[in-house]
Amino acid sequence: MIAVRVVAALGVLGLLGAAHWYLWRRLVRDVSRPGGGYRRTGTVLAFLLPVLMLLAAVGGRAFPLAVERWFAWPGYLWMAVSIYLLLALLAGEALRPLLHRLHRRRTSAPATADVPVPAPVTVPVAPAASAEPAEPAALVGAAEPAGPAEPAGPAAEASRRLFVSRLVAGGAAAVAVGVVGNGTYGVLRGPRLKHVTVPLAKLPRAAHGYRIAVVSDIHLGPILGRSHTRRIVDTINAVQPDLITVVGDLVDGTVPELGPAARPLADLRAKDGAYFVTGNHEYFSGAAPWVEFVRELGLHPLENDRVELPRFDLAGVNDIAGTAHGQGPDYAKALGDRDRSRAAVLMAHQPVTIHDSVHHGVDLQLSGHTHGGQLWPGNYIAELANPTVAGLERYGDTQLYVTRGAGAWGPPVRVGAPSDITVVTLASLQV
Repeated sequence: MIAVRVVAALGVLGLLGAAHWYLWRRLVRDVSRPGGGYRRTGTVLAFLLPVLMLLAAVGGRAFPLAVERWFAWPGYLWMAVSIYLLLALLAGEALRPLLHRLHRRRTSAPATADVPVPAPVTVPVAPAASAEPAEPAALVGAAEPAGPAEPAGPAAEASRRLFVSRLVAGGAAAVAVGVVGNGTYGVLRGPRLKHVTVPLAKLPRAAHGYRIAVVSDIHLGPILGRSHTRRIVDTINAVQPDLITVVGDLVDGTVPELGPAARPLADLRAKDGAYFVTGNHEYFSGAAPWVEFVRELGLHPLENDRVELPRFDLAGVNDIAGTAHGQGPDYAKALGDRDRSRAAVLMAHQPVTIHDSVHHGVDLQLSGHTHGGQLWPGNYIAELANPTVAGLERYGDTQLYVTRGAGAWGPPVRVGAPSDITVVTLASLQV
């Protein structure tokens, strides 16, 4: 196992090194002259930025939160910027031949094309009275001597390569900074409300229109803190839901470090209360202390448990990551002895548990975990590991709803997967 981890770590470092060598080559070496200040600065950053990225990725397990904050921002932002720089530069590789041809055609076109030049006129000059030999006849209207010629050969080709390299590098940098800047603003602004209606065959008519606020993947940590929690709480309370479900990955750190950031959750208000289940990130820093802490805040943890609400059953299972700690999901305990004539809504952090939910007769599973991919084209990778990446889908008699989450893990950036808090409105099919 240790050997496998070492090989995997070396592979990751190798890929990281190759990617940054390519970035240095296209963004620094190919666009600058040797020995200049730009090249020296770019070379230093080509070594420093990936180091900050690695420190940010492992910081939560190696450093206190106060220290982690110093390199989380630059490291994680560079992680996002480097992704889109690579994508933009690779796209630019396909454009380079075309740009070279266009630039060569423009610079090699004659400047005076199609302009007629008058023929020289010879004017005879009368001989002088002196014995001096006559001067040669003057040519009136002869063309002026040509100016310096355009650079040709290797020098011209080098100039064209430099121009194209700077054009591609500048375009890639503008795209990457623009995309990441917009994605960062979306995260820091806070999640937006999304409304989904889910019909349930077993839901009694009296519960038609029942509203559940679903929030997941808040990811409090070195970047997102108390103000982020406050925005989420205010957004949920503004819609006055009947029930609130917090579906895991609340934090990336310990209770002593992040307890104050989570404390605004105590202000959540709903007629039937607020409930919580663990996500995989809770187990990275100790799930048990967080379960007790959210209980103190007024949320009701469902650890492989359920509660019978007036119109349907609400159940919750621990995250799969808890299996390594002897606290994995237990569907039999949460759902085994319930009355199956009642509708059942299950809180389970990861969508991959949907097949267990189908087996135990769950009507609706509420999940998160995927972030909707968070950074395009990450959604295609997420599709390989999850049955549903975002939205509502049906599996047999069970429906699965996956929220994109209210925060962000790693880079505080979302591209193509905006954060959300979803209000699920239950609809009865009974007349």
